[in-house]
Amino acid sequence: QILYLKPPWTLVNLLKCYKKHWMAVFGYVVPRSLLSAIECLYKHLCTGKPVDSSTVCILLQESKKLLHAFSSRSDYNGVLPQAYAEVNKLYQTLTEDLSEDIMVLSENAVCEKMEAMTPNLQNSEEKKSHPSFHVAQENRHQEIWSVLEGAWNTINLYSIEIFQKLDPNTMTAKSSFEEAFLGLQKLLAAVNDIREGISR
Repeated sequence: QILYLKPPWTLVNLLKCYKKHWMAVFGYVVPRSLLSAIECLYKHLCTGKPVDSSTVCILLQESKKLLHAFSSRSDYNGVLPQAYAEVNKLYQTLTEDLSEDIMVLSENAVCEKMEAMTPNLQNSEEKKSHPSFHVAQENRHQEIWSVLEGAWNTINLYSIEIFQKLDPNTMTAKSSFEEAFLGLQKLLAAVNDIREGISR
C-alpha cells in the first residue's frame, strides 16, 4: 500500500526499494546486517561502472546470501530455489574458470614477469644515457603494478573460494577444499618470488 516505487520494477528500482524500506519492512524478515549486501549490489550493478571477474564473484555471493536469507520466510512459489540454483551455477562456473586461469598465472606468469623485470645492473648505466630510458622505466612500473594487482586478485579469489567451502550452508566435496588449500601454497611460493624480485 505504501511503496517507494511502483511495479513493474527494474533491478535498479528493486534495489532502491530494498534500501528505502529496509529498516521498516525487510529488516524484520531477514537479518538487518544484510543491508550491506544490498548496498554492494547497488554500488556495482547500478552505477554503470565496469565490473571485473573477481567483483562478479563477490556480487554472486552477496546474491546467494540474500536469497538464502529470504528462503527462511517462503520459497515464493518455487521461484526462490530456482533463482538460487541459477546464481549458484553461475558462481561455480565462474570460480572454476578463474581457478584454472589463476593456477596458470601463479605457477608461470608471475615468476616469468618478475624475472623479466629484474633490472640488469650491467646495462643500467647504458640505459640512463638513452633518451627512451624514462619511458622504459615507466613501462616497467606499469608491468610491476600489473603483476602485483594480479597477485592481489588471486589472493581475493582464493579467499572467496575458501570461505565458501567453509560455509556450513554450502555442501561441497572435501577434495575441492584440499585443491584450494594446495593452490594457496602455490600462490604463497609465487608471492615469495615477487618479494625476492622486489628486494633485488
